[in-house]
Amino acid sequence: MKWRVVLERDPETGEWAVWCPELPGCTSAGRTEQEALENIREAIELYLEPTPLELSPGAIAREVSI
Repeated sequence: MKWRVVLERDPETGEWAVWCPELPGCTSAGRTEQEALENIREAIELYLEPTPLELSPGAIAREVSI
């Protein structure tokens, strides 16, 4: 799956900020552009990782593909 990311260089520190517009709050940074891209990949993976569910009795969990 591909995600768009936005990179911006901080003029004062020279470091890179990066975020994914489609995933609110999914941000990262790095000293280099390459490091920032590696870090946002990890951030996206963690963002999309399912969280454990506590279901009430009788509830059924299913998965859907999009």
